[in-house]
Amino acid sequence: MPSSPDGPPPSGPSSSSGPSSPDEPSGPSSSGTAGDGGQGGEEHTPHPWIALTVIGLAQLMVVLDATIVNIALPSAQRDLGFSNDGRQWVITAYTLAFGSLLLLGGRLADLIGRRRTFVIGLLGFGVASALGGAAGSFKALVAARAFQGMFGALLAPSALSLLTTTFTQPRARSRAFGIFGAIAGSGGAVGLLLGGVLTEHLSWRWTLYVNIVIAVIAVICGMAILPPHRPTKRPRLDLPGTFLVAGGLFCLVYGFSSADTENWGDWRCWGALIVSGVLLAGFVAHEARTDNPLLPPRVVRDRNRAASFFSVFIAGAGMFGVFLFLTYYLQRTLDYTPVKTGLAFLPMIGALMVTAQLSTNVLIPRIGPKPVVPSGMGLAAAGLIWLTGLNLHSSYAPHVLPPLLVMGVGLGLVMPSAISLATLGVVKRDQGVASATVNTMQQVGGSVGTALFNTVAAHAVTDYVRTHPRTPDLVARANVHSYAVAYWCATGFFAAGLLVTVLLYQRGRPRDLAVGRTTGGDGGPGGDSGSDADSGAGTDSSAGAGTGTGARSRGG
Repeated sequence: MPSSPDGPPPSGPSSSSGPSSPDEPSGPSSSGTAGDGGQGGEEHTPHPWIALTVIGLAQLMVVLDATIVNIALPSAQRDLGFSNDGRQWVITAYTLAFGSLLLLGGRLADLIGRRRTFVIGLLGFGVASALGGAAGSFKALVAARAFQGMFGALLAPSALSLLTTTFTQPRARSRAFGIFGAIAGSGGAVGLLLGGVLTEHLSWRWTLYVNIVIAVIAVICGMAILPPHRPTKRPRLDLPGTFLVAGGLFCLVYGFSSADTENWGDWRCWGALIVSGVLLAGFVAHEARTDNPLLPPRVVRDRNRAASFFSVFIAGAGMFGVFLFLTYYLQRTLDYTPVKTGLAFLPMIGALMVTAQLSTNVLIPRIGPKPVVPSGMGLAAAGLIWLTGLNLHSSYAPHVLPPLLVMGVGLGLVMPSAISLATLGVVKRDQGVASATVNTMQQVGGSVGTALFNTVAAHAVTDYVRTHPRTPDLVARANVHSYAVAYWCATGFFAAGLLVTVLLYQRGRPRDLAVGRTTGGDGGPGGDSGSDADSGAGTDSSAGAGTGTGARSRGG
């Protein structure tokens, strides 16, 4: 068996129960073929930290593209001559394709190889970005954004699953996921900053062209550094499940996008949401019966993993609410330029990055997620409540900066921890689809949050103007009031997240098991092996007895 990417394999037998120190190796590397859940051919990564740089670049490209184009839209609109309604479709085309195809992209990574889908995703994303940057019409730009979303749906889960299979030893995994989670959490703000710089000093087209540079670097380095992944078993793709979930997610994102552009009473909104509910319910029922499920139920069965998926959804919704309305406030009320607006978010990004390392390297390994993630939810909610006090005469340093720092700390406790725990203990044959589920929750959360907050804010402006005396600054005051209403709405999301994570997360630290270790081989296309995929996401109680689901798994 080859050595782990992060060091030589420890000696001695492995055990699937009992506590393990976060500073000690937890068992054999999962990079061999005997215990990988049927996924042979995984090779040693000679330079794991360089691999992390490549994976992080790819993830940053996908995440920042959700916001980098936003600042450039007014310039693109003037250049290509499309309407205000068309501006929303430049964003929606990306989110529709990305959100609806993520699970398919994750399963393809499991079936045909993670490095292969990673490179294909990078190349496709780069080509689509080139077409978008060179677009001479509105239709060409929207089509390019849709292609970006399609290849992003292949790239994002491949990147996260490569990270999970590259870093299998506990300490290295914690550091790597701290960095990756910080990128995922701050990518939206980075997109605002980079979009402002490129639009102000070059052209709106460079918000798309910049992806070509990132993609070329990542493809060259990825081919040289990332090991090939050759699955030994390639079960048939679950085509009915693919249709159901892709259609359901498409209708879900489209429904909320329609609510954002039209209103909640529009037939396209509620019709799409009803169809989405029917298709997703059919998907859940189908996955429980089929032999080769697109999203195996074992992936979402563990309590810690379910809580982590929910946490990523909440954080995705809340982050987009903060970025969107605080950007409006800084630019419209404080008259910041796009570049200055992006720079204003840097302290939040710094706080998020520092806290990400603290949460994944120190807090989660020692005390577990139950106190950490809910605390992050509470801090994020407190930061949002603080932001509701902003008015026309507020300034950055005393009024905006403190709540931004609190938000950064809160998101740093939530996002990296949740992403790491959402993929912990998943057997290798399911790493792609588990990673895709993480990305799906973040993407859908962002779409839901943006639509809800925009709708609530629009109604708040209308009500404020109708019920207050007309003064020269009435519209400005109405806008600031609407931002506060949106912050309160986002606070409700994080409050719900606090409650759910307190109830779902198990006590104790997560078990430091090598990813994908099993005791009895593959267990069949649709079955579980030995200790089951869920064992790795279980926890150790403070008394030292196994309390995770792995202790209760069918074969554990």
